Amino acid sequence: MPHPPSRGSFKSKGQAMTSSSWTISRLSMIAMLLAAPVTLARADVIMDWNAKADAIATEKQILPAPHSRALSMMHVAMFEAVNAIDHRYAPYKFALSADRSTSREAAAAVAAHDVLLSIYPDLKQDLDATLTNSLTPIADSESKVAGINLGKEAATKIIELRANDGSAAVEIYRPLTTPGAYVPTVVPLFSTTGATTPWVMTSGSQFRPGSPPALDSDVWTRDINEIREVGSRSSPTRTPEQTTIGRFWFFVGARTYNPIVRQAATAKKMDLVDCARLFALTSIAGNDAIVAVFDAKYHYNFWRPITAIRNADLTSNPATARDPSWLPLGDTPMHPEYPCAHCIVSATISTVLQSAVGDFGEFSLTSPTAPGVTRKWSRLQDYSDEVANARIWAGFHYRFSTEVGKDMGRKIGTLTVTTQLRGVEAMAQPSR
Repeated sequence: MPHPPSRGSFKSKGQAMTSSSWTISRLSMIAMLLAAPVTLARADVIMDWNAKADAIATEKQILPAPHSRALSMMHVAMFEAVNAIDHRYAPYKFALSADRSTSREAAAAVAAHDVLLSIYPDLKQDLDATLTNSLTPIADSESKVAGINLGKEAATKIIELRANDGSAAVEIYRPLTTPGAYVPTVVPLFSTTGATTPWVMTSGSQFRPGSPPALDSDVWTRDINEIREVGSRSSPTRTPEQTTIGRFWFFVGARTYNPIVRQAATAKKMDLVDCARLFALTSIAGNDAIVAVFDAKYHYNFWRPITAIRNADLTSNPATARDPSWLPLGDTPMHPEYPCAHCIVSATISTVLQSAVGDFGEFSLTSPTAPGVTRKWSRLQDYSDEVANARIWAGFHYRFSTEVGKDMGRKIGTLTVTTQLRGVEAMAQPSR
């Protein structure tokens, strides 16, 4: 991972300086160097632990909802720890405080380690080794010890806060059937996720959308016929590029956006505190997007294209013919259709990033479901729009569902950046 250049770098002003100005400049430079270990702590520790959490999710095949929960807990703990030293932003929940000499890097690393260890106790040896790698470059001192203690305190408080958030609820989804009739026996995913405690929203239903369109409406007719044609596994109208993009975005969850957030933090040369805040914002917003979308999905329990197209004769809509053997480009995700989960998450993340950093130049992503393909964008909006189109080309989501998902995501992203972890100076400004 490339390291952002230090903000403490400087160039000589040349021979034109007067003796007085040289003395002032030299004293200023000395002050900058003395202050650097405190104010310019290495932001990479935030991104390193973010990448570590993603690596764990990959190795253990953690599903998107529990991975998102782990990330949000870890990043809030890291933010609360380092922000307790600077008090640059409003805390998420806890009024922690530490001396400004406290090691920010030690605090962040220990907070991340302790949160992940509470979730993945079987990985203690691996997590301990990662923590050692984070702490070894930090000189042994009272500052380091204070940072370790602060990180432990932040992690403990976050672990306690989320101990009863509903994430351990037993899955009780009841398939619709009649006595004696066979139904597919794979249990749907994330049926309890919508009832878990959000970080920002008041409840999972805060942004629940209205009902999907009626099955005899123009919108339904238009969108099911579109996906019947372009989302079919054997579609003659989907272009090769659309097919590639559809397969690319079979890749889901936070691992699809964490690399983008890391690129944003690097492009903006963020220091440790700002980087911790950015990852806390994106992780809690991303988690709330998952809570919101699964609240809506299981509230409406709306059928997927493969079910709707194979049973189109049941709607009595003459404009939507039945196709008994229709298949989507990929394997349909195991949860209800409405709204689009990938769409709400990408729109949420792009909204947070747009507000927090703005467009930051070209960024890219690779996907394990499209080996050898790298997708690139220069605008966050283009990234979000591509995700939505990909779900149509994949045969997973109707267009109306993608639009509803993006709208929900924009609302959650906006709520997050306008209410959470706000700058202390901004909060102190009088209202106009």
